[in-house]
Amino acid sequence: MSTILISDPSLRDGNHAVSHQLTAAQVAAYCAAADQAGIPIVEVGHGNGVGASSLQLGESACPDAEMLRVAREHLKRAKLGIHVIPGFATIERDLVPAIDAGVDLVRVASHCTEADITERHIGYARQRGRAVYGVLMMSHMAPVPVLVEEARKMQSYGAEALVFMDSSGHYLPEDVTERVEALRAGLSIPVGFHGHNNLGMAVANSIAAVRAGATILDGCARGFGAGAGNTQLEVLVAVLHRLGFETGIDLYKLLDAADLAEKQLMKVVPTISSTSIVSGLSGVFSAFSKPVDRAAKQFGVDPRDVFFELGRRRVVAGQEDLIIEVASDLARKSKGEAA
Repeated sequence: MSTILISDPSLRDGNHAVSHQLTAAQVAAYCAAADQAGIPIVEVGHGNGVGASSLQLGESACPDAEMLRVAREHLKRAKLGIHVIPGFATIERDLVPAIDAGVDLVRVASHCTEADITERHIGYARQRGRAVYGVLMMSHMAPVPVLVEEARKMQSYGAEALVFMDSSGHYLPEDVTERVEALRAGLSIPVGFHGHNNLGMAVANSIAAVRAGATILDGCARGFGAGAGNTQLEVLVAVLHRLGFETGIDLYKLLDAADLAEKQLMKVVPTISSTSIVSGLSGVFSAFSKPVDRAAKQFGVDPRDVFFELGRRRVVAGQEDLIIEVASDLARKSKGEAA
């Protein structure tokens, strides 16, 4: 029976869904439940990773140091993971104290064509003896050969696994299969997949990934995550078990953890809204949903038009300022046409 390693970013990606306002008490409650369920890896932090709390991206209710302390205290069996994007997170200010706080796994991420920026962070975390994964975000924006080349760079820097993200929920199963097969052929380290559910394909895409040879999957309780949400963890594990894959997770206790997450972490359970569908079709970062909705209301334009224009401009995470510019441009054009 094949074993799939499950990594749970509910307390990191889910922070996007509540504007980074998860509290220490919420982190403690979910970590305890996830640990009892036997989830192997629990990732915590600001939605954009440690060090990302800011006016531009949203300020965290719970500082990184406090979140890591509480998570470490309540994870007895599960590994504590963090998401690190160089530029938001520095080695001295963010990575050193995180590792000192007991982080087990450091996932160093970059846009899919910018793996070069991860070398120092990957090298430092390996030097400190932590497990390190390379993560390529917005992976649909790179041709498959380029994605493989960027992944090879992370492997050469010391990454021990490579996870590619469908950050905007854009993929169909055949897209995922093609990328997993190419990455497995080009790498000597395990391959993982992180899905979003904008087009309702997150579980199907994750299953396509493991059937193509991926051995690491991300999933969030009730899909708690940016935009339409992530791959729904409890559904994913149930389907994997039905297909004969082993995860080491107790399904009943996982369902209890998902119930707790719905009651204690979420304002609303993620759904596939009209704008989420457009976000997936246009290939725009799922976490842009809330700022796009705000900008559309401010300038009196259709948020669907904003998403398609952002997609046309190939905007990526970290370029949130362009949302206002696009909404303003659309409003000005609309007034010009009406005049």
